[in-house]
Parts: sequence; C-alpha cells; structure tokens
Amino acid sequence: MDHLDSLAGLRVSLRHRVGDRDGRPLHSDAVGELTVGADDVTVATRRGAVRISRSAVVAVRAVPPAPPRRASWGAVARLEELCADAWPALADERLGAWRLRAAGGYTARANGALAPGDPGLPLPAALDAVRAFCAAHGIPPRVTVPVGSPWDTAVAREGWVLDAGHAAGAEVAVLVTELRRVDGPPDGGWTITTPDRPDDDWWAMGLRGGVPTAAQRHVLDPADGSTAFVLARDAAGSAVGQLRATVVQDHLHLSWLEVVPAARRRGLGTALMAAAAGWARTRGARFGVLQVALHNTGARALYAGTGWTEHHRYRHLVPPA
Repeated sequence: MDHLDSLAGLRVSLRHRVGDRDGRPLHSDAVGELTVGADDVTVATRRGAVRISRSAVVAVRAVPPAPPRRASWGAVARLEELCADAWPALADERLGAWRLRAAGGYTARANGALAPGDPGLPLPAALDAVRAFCAAHGIPPRVTVPVGSPWDTAVAREGWVLDAGHAAGAEVAVLVTELRRVDGPPDGGWTITTPDRPDDDWWAMGLRGGVPTAAQRHVLDPADGSTAFVLARDAAGSAVGQLRATVVQDHLHLSWLEVVPAARRRGLGTALMAAAAGWARTRGARFGVLQVALHNTGARALYAGTGWTEHHRYRHLVPPA
C-alpha cells in the first residue's frame, strides 16, 4: 500500500500538477476527503469533487477535520418548527414567528414559547404575552431559544435565565443525519415492529408501568398515521426496547428511545433506529432529527457512533426568581 492508499477516507491537502507554463509546472491544491482508485483519486472539496490522475499527484498529507459550519438561523428555525410539529401541544398559538404552546406541563419543549424568530412585537410586550399565556394554561413561563441566536441574546438581556432546575435538561443538542446512512447491526434475536398505534407494552415501558395522561396521549399519539411506535421483543415475547418515530415533511423525528438494562450494549438501540429509518423512508423521509439533553452523555455517544451530527443547540430560559 502506498502513501495515497493509506490516506483513503481521511481529509487531506493534496497538491497536483495541472499543466505547464513557459516550461514550468503549474500546481493546484485540493482539500477534502480522499477516495482512491487504481488510476485516479478524488478529493471531495467544499466546491465539489476534484478527480486527479495518480500520476499528477505531487504531495499529499492528512489535515484535521474542517470546523463545522454553523447552520443559518433560517435553517435552525425550519428544523425547530418541524420538531414542534412532531411533538404537538394541546394549545399552540402564533405570536409572530414564536409559538406559544401548552400540554399540561408535559415536557418543556411543549410548554412555553418556542422562539426561533421575530415575535412581531417589542420584546418586553412579547415576554408579557408569554407570561399571560402560560398563566392561562397553568404552566410556568418559559422561552425556548436556539443558542447564540438573536432571540437568545435578547431574552437574556431582559433578565431571563437558564432553567437550571429542569431535570430533563435545560440545554439540548439537535442532531441530524441522512436516513440512507442509518443501518442496523446483525440480527440480535429481537422481533421489531412499527405499528401506528402504541400498545400497552409500549406505554408501560416508557412510563415505567404508569398510565398515560391525556396530555401525554395527545403529544405522543396523534393517531393520524404519521407516527410509528417501534417496539422490540425478545425470543420470549417480552418488550425490551422502544422508540417513537414521526414523519414531518421530509424528516423523521425520533424520541422516546429506551432499552431495558438486560438488553443494553448489544446494538438494540441502533436496530430500533434502523427499523424507524426504514419505515420512514417508505413514507418519503430523507433526513433524521432528534433532540438530546447535553447531560445525557450515554445517548449522545450512541448517536455520534451511528452517524448523527449536531445541527444546533437550544436552551430553556425562565424569568429570574
């Protein structure tokens, strides 16, 4: 194996000869992921693929990964809207580009104001509207903002602070992937199904044996064919893993991933996601999105290991005590 072959799949800086001028060679540089062939190599640059004859390569070296580009605020807003649609609240009212949402207090993302854009009012008036809406629905006032966005900065300037006491996590990463890249492990002896309604075993696993409230049923079970309640059973028929999968436009939204302790570290989480991805692709979805609290390091490691990457983060802000 020569040096080029040893760098296959890595990000490289490659200098190659492109011609001559006045008897002197002309060179160009290409930076990106390297694919090697028998006679040519290809560098996937940000401007597109560059195909180069192996004989034209002058020098090549591995370079660090490119720093990730921050998604535009327009792209962030669209993804936040999709995630909100996949997690429907009992009440959902518009305030400019903000959404005032209430679901009986079930989850922070469904209770308070989602603020991915301009509320169409001076900010103090918009925050007063948030307080009034939340009081009317019996929930604490809260604004969810993409981290680093103009609305994050503006709401913080009004004295609102991180909801540090929120047990599920006040800071959340939004991860994305292409569904064609979501593959499952070899058969682990489970039977995985994707019904469009949750059965008693699905609810029992997610609620630790409890019974869903009306708000939980509304948020989780839209009963419109958009959602699959993925469930894995072992050879004895016992439920050992679950996942909620919802298709919104061209995206698959994943939530409620759970694996019983005895079945962990055997690839079941990956298998559940692969089953959801296969189901979603038949419904036209091309991309995946999920939300994971920053403190949930185990889940974040699982997602990173299966090809999910961070798109942006959001955080929950509340009025000062």
